[in-house]
Amino acid sequence: MQFVSETNPTLYVSAEKRNADDFSSVTEAVNSIPEGNRTPVTIFIAPGRYHEKITVNRPFVTLEGTGKSGADTVLTYDDYANDLMEDGTKRGTFRSYTMFIDAHDVTLKNLTIENASGDSLTHGQAIALYADGDRLIVDSCRLLGHQDTLFTAPLPPKEIQKNGFIGPKQSAPRLHGRQYYKKCYICGDIDFIFGGAAAYFEDCTIESLRHFPEENGEAKTQGYVTAASTPEEEQYGYVFSKCKLISEECPEGTVYLGRPWRNYAKTVYVDCSFGKHIHPALFHDWDKPDARSTIQYGLYYEKLQKEYPDRADFVQELKEEQLALYTKEKVLAGEDNWKPE
Repeated sequence: MQFVSETNPTLYVSAEKRNADDFSSVTEAVNSIPEGNRTPVTIFIAPGRYHEKITVNRPFVTLEGTGKSGADTVLTYDDYANDLMEDGTKRGTFRSYTMFIDAHDVTLKNLTIENASGDSLTHGQAIALYADGDRLIVDSCRLLGHQDTLFTAPLPPKEIQKNGFIGPKQSAPRLHGRQYYKKCYICGDIDFIFGGAAAYFEDCTIESLRHFPEENGEAKTQGYVTAASTPEEEQYGYVFSKCKLISEECPEGTVYLGRPWRNYAKTVYVDCSFGKHIHPALFHDWDKPDARSTIQYGLYYEKLQKEYPDRADFVQELKEEQLALYTKEKVLAGEDNWKPE
């Protein structure tokens, strides 16, 4: 096997070990990188399906698959929140991930990251990508799941329910990282993009899956695209730019653009397109009247007045002069003037 060094910053993974120096799993390749690594390392992953629970805890690492759509290289696992552990307790949301990023300066490119556990009615929350770190880039990837597909850490400061945050960062300091998602496909049903990071989504396709079966005539709401928990002191939460929100399964007007996992949630859509599945109110307050005075939900959309006259009164129509606040450069710059391109 090849081990990373300053003179050998590239590693290769193939399930069939096409070459003698290949790693047979992504985990083996990541673990071969020295802790505290400061050398940029690229791990190329050959086409195939890799059934493994992956933790990326080395900085300055790029995991790259083949094929621009990400469909050729699939990283998949099937843990879920309702699964019973050996001690009889449920696994819970934050131990259900397929991939856990626990480092700064990590890039994912041309990959599929899938939680294959199944529908959320039966299995509950099931994270595909748990992204915790600063200066993270997810480029041309597919993130597949149902409920809670993508968690953009950090966790909120406190749990509402006891043991609700059981998992790898339950007691860790809450660090507000920056994350950039470019040309990705992300699907799910309930709160499938959630968390407290400053995350910029550009040219992404966001597909809502049906939560309730067709025979359930009482099910009016099929899902929520986002559930931000932006820390009160932070200026930015989620910004979606030139994204397409689609659904082949959800009836008209049954999906909200977001709801606040915590007060002070911030979510903005700029020049995005919306399918008929989006609810006329656009956003939901999660039945939290006190949240309405703290949340920041906004859209810059030319047809907003015409197509969504019944939008919730806490949804702001952004003016052209406000758009300078929501550029990629502004949202992600931080104190170090980070430019993910």
